Amino acid sequence: MTRATTMDRRAQQADRVENKRAKVEAFVSLFNEIPVSDLVANLTTRVETFEVAGRAFPLTLNDAGEAPNCYICCPSSAYIDYAIDETRNFAAHPSLRRALRALIGACAPLVRASGLDHQAQVNNWLYSTNPVPLLDRQTVAALRSALVARFPDRAIVIRSLNEIADPATIAALTAEGFRMLAARQIYIFADRSAAPAMTKNLKRDRKQLGTTLFERVCDDDFSEADYARAEQLYNMLYLDKYTPLNPHYTARYIAEMHRRGIISLAGLRRPGGDLVAVTGLFENGGTLTQPIVGYDTGLPIGEGLYRMVMALAQDHATARGLFFNMSAGAAGFKRLRGAVAAIEYIAVYAGHLPRRRRMAIRVMETVLALVGISLLRRFEL
Repeated sequence: MTRATTMDRRAQQADRVENKRAKVEAFVSLFNEIPVSDLVANLTTRVETFEVAGRAFPLTLNDAGEAPNCYICCPSSAYIDYAIDETRNFAAHPSLRRALRALIGACAPLVRASGLDHQAQVNNWLYSTNPVPLLDRQTVAALRSALVARFPDRAIVIRSLNEIADPATIAALTAEGFRMLAARQIYIFADRSAAPAMTKNLKRDRKQLGTTLFERVCDDDFSEADYARAEQLYNMLYLDKYTPLNPHYTARYIAEMHRRGIISLAGLRRPGGDLVAVTGLFENGGTLTQPIVGYDTGLPIGEGLYRMVMALAQDHATARGLFFNMSAGAAGFKRLRGAVAAIEYIAVYAGHLPRRRRMAIRVMETVLALVGISLLRRFEL
């Protein structure tokens, strides 16, 4: 093995356990140079770099009552507004829907009493899924001490933890007093081998990707018009088809995140025409996520646009030996392609906060563990 090869492998291992400092700096600079609302239209936050134990993280700061605000910075939006919106999936079962809405409404005062919206969130890349780099107990202790000293009135929050990709980090956080609040059920393509088992559906996806008349495009192929079209395609899927409570990523956001090397882009376009599908890919902590996914929902479902952009991401993850976190939703689709269900958690440290807030967070943790996880698994939420 050559010295260069050894150095390359060490660099890859470092990428698996640490954020790339250049990427953190590029991200923080973006959100300080351009108004947040020009990048994510339904978000209010402040972004800065947090350094501890020789490592760098993006840090977001939020206060209760700020508006507009999205669940990526506002737990009350996730546990109340988004949860209520999700009950639309039970329109065919009105009694169950009423019961779920009543349960959420009963828990709303508890969520508000927790004060979780008044927070300092570590490693917040402002995605629905923020892959977390490996954190050992020593780093967690240093992180906690530094943030408690600086923000004595804020909850310390880390999102997007799961027991498939993050068991050691969850153990370190729990040992240092963080509470684990169940958030949702996600799906992870956990086979990181060079030749994962090909299910019937994976084979069909790749066959369609190989025979489609649409042209495949990647990073260097994207133009200004494509960024605007990417916003339209994302909106069609995540805001129009699903819910306007999802992050409103703008064309400027997609363009800047791409130009600054924070995300890569891929997609499909009509021959010589406009995009019909797009995905943005983000690598961190040994995991790949898709913060941007969109397609022309007006085209026939038989075109397989969603299947093909998911296949593009899956192939990218396999080629680079990454977990592929497919996020939440479309449970049946993801299971048929070999994805494994996992509960996602929000880690919260509140040991420095007033007793009322600590108790509310502790009760939330218990209710979510005893009731919430069962509901998430039962209804694949």
